[in-house]
Amino acid sequence: MFQVLASTWALLFGILLLLVGNGLQGTLLGIRGGLEGFSTFSMSIIMSAYFVGFLGGSQTTPWLIRRVGHIRVFAAYGSFVSAILVLYPLFPNPIAWALFRVAMGFCLSGVYVTAESWLNNSVTNERRGQALSLYLIVQMAGIVAAQGLMLVADPAGFALFIIPSVLVSISFAPILLAVTPTPAFETTRPMRIAKLWQISPLGCVGVLLMGGVFSATFGMASVYGSQAGLSVAQISGFIATIYMGGMVLQYPIGWLSDRMDRRLLILLTAALCALASLLGMIFGGDYWALLAAGFLIGGSSNPLYALLLAYTNDRLTTDDMAGASGGMLFLNGIGAIMGPLATGWIMTATGPQGFFLLLTVLCATMALYAAWRMTRTSAVPVDDTGHYPPVLPSATAVVVDAAREVFLDSAQDGGVGNTGD
Repeated sequence: MFQVLASTWALLFGILLLLVGNGLQGTLLGIRGGLEGFSTFSMSIIMSAYFVGFLGGSQTTPWLIRRVGHIRVFAAYGSFVSAILVLYPLFPNPIAWALFRVAMGFCLSGVYVTAESWLNNSVTNERRGQALSLYLIVQMAGIVAAQGLMLVADPAGFALFIIPSVLVSISFAPILLAVTPTPAFETTRPMRIAKLWQISPLGCVGVLLMGGVFSATFGMASVYGSQAGLSVAQISGFIATIYMGGMVLQYPIGWLSDRMDRRLLILLTAALCALASLLGMIFGGDYWALLAAGFLIGGSSNPLYALLLAYTNDRLTTDDMAGASGGMLFLNGIGAIMGPLATGWIMTATGPQGFFLLLTVLCATMALYAAWRMTRTSAVPVDDTGHYPPVLPSATAVVVDAAREVFLDSAQDGGVGNTGD
């Protein structure tokens, strides 16, 4: 892993700065929206708008890269991101913020695709799994570090909008200076959802629900904290704990994934997330209980996406995996768009605890559906499955394709090509 770090540190450092900037603006908007008097449902639309843009960007960026090249796309999108970050305080209006968020999601999708393409191109096939692990750590560390920056200035002022803009601008330098060859970029037509459903109903339902869980925690946790009367420091600590949980528990769950029926692990992990969310709803008034709930929610929900991808790949032929990855990304994107909207609607009806209520319902639904699927067909033998590659629900097509390559490289003879769920 040290060899991978030595060859990719500049790219990873640039990506770290990108994640710090994005993580800071996500938390800041939830708090600043409350200070501006935006309603909870208005904030849910603003947060959902990011995922609308992100899904749109993931569909459009590959075409644009093939047309004008990686460097032009990266520079153009990055400039827009940096500019948008300083526009929020100038136009404190829900409609303007929603439009900014669409543009932000669209541009960041392109920025991530480009940066991840260079990262993926800088490592050998044998070390791709290590690169994915380092990338996951960088993503989590960036978002956690962003929460600390929330404490350096007043959310009611301009400084916290300027800081992420500067960080994003600085992040271009190590990424662009580290680049030598321009990576090839190919896309595969996504598999039809109907066919993907026939192969793996649990995979389809799981990633759809997982998209909602991820976007609710990523987009609405700061809104929940603001509505619940938490201080800025407490909101930052709560959000940081969610991602620390995701970092700490990712690897134990991945280790178990390679040694047991993945359907059972999906059931248990989703049930843990539902239980943690229920505890947050009941005992959220105690801050330490809130942190414990956040740690378990992040620790169980973040690994679920990679677990669902690995489970679905176990049931695909090699030729179908690329198209299926596109279908899974699309379902995850649809779920991500709906997550903040559903959270805002429930919080408007029930109060701040509606944040945890939605997470409880989504995760419990996933656990129950996994239990039902286990009664329908037999499991793929553990010896015939590929290894679990660490991937977050925010992954772009580049990272998912890299994870697929790791899965294929690790799969034993006969470990892929199973069908049925």
